[in-house]
Parts: sequence; structure tokens; C-alpha cells
Amino acid sequence: METKPKKILAIASGGGHWVQLRRLMPAFEGHDVVFATVNPAYRSDVADYKFYTVTDATRWDRLKLVRLVLELVWLLLRQRPDVVISTGAAPGYIALRLAKWMRIRTVWIDSIANVERLSLSGEWAGGFADLWLTQWAHLGQPDGPAYRGSVL
Repeated sequence: METKPKKILAIASGGGHWVQLRRLMPAFEGHDVVFATVNPAYRSDVADYKFYTVTDATRWDRLKLVRLVLELVWLLLRQRPDVVISTGAAPGYIALRLAKWMRIRTVWIDSIANVERLSLSGEWAGGFADLWLTQWAHLGQPDGPAYRGSVL
């Protein structure tokens, strides 16, 4: 039985979060994928896909956070994804929170860089992710996050 292609919003901040998100691209094959990140230079990494840039905000800059929330609400309403997937950090966490509120399925994959413990965003995202994953076996827990491998 064939499954209907899903519309996916794949969102991450820059650096390693973006690299890990791109490494998931084979899993997105056959689906309508929209990418969002904080760096406009990353557009060339996903040239064949819809691409949006959002404000790079942290929990310490409340004005930028407000702007980011407004941008993400607009993006979610405009794109109407079936699923939001993120590898972190702030843009992904906020997108997951908003998506959950809008009854959109969510997936959080915590950063491979967090070897000893989950990232702060990853800890927070757990309560809002339909699928909550860690990339380190020893961080997997029965009540989440689950370990299913890494994207490296």
C-alpha cells in the first residue's frame, strides 16, 4: 500500500544543527519538503527545495524571540506542513511548540554534539514532540527520548 506524500517542514538553526538536518534528506525522499534555517547562505545546500530564512534568536534576546515566533506562525500557516522535524535549537524548538499547538505532528532529533546529556532545547522539546530522539544510546530512556541511531 502506497502512502500519500507528506509535507514536511525541516527546520534547524545553523552550524551542526543544519548539517545534521541535511543528513536526513534521504528520509525525506518522495515528500514535499520545505527547509527553514537562520542563515540565507544555506539556500544553496537545498537548492531544489522551498527555503525560508528565520531570525536567529536565543532565549536571552526576547525581542528577537518575538520576531522569530511571528515568522514561524506565518511560515506554519502559509505552508501547512503535516510534520515539523528539527535537529535544534531555538528555531526548531519554537516551531515544534507552535506546530503542536496547531495539531501538526512533530519530530525532535537531539544534536549528536550532546554526548553527556540532552541539549536544553532537547529537554524542553520532549514534551511537545510526537517522536523524540537522541543520537546517543546511553541517553535513550523508556519514557523518552528514544535511541534509533545517529545521523552521522
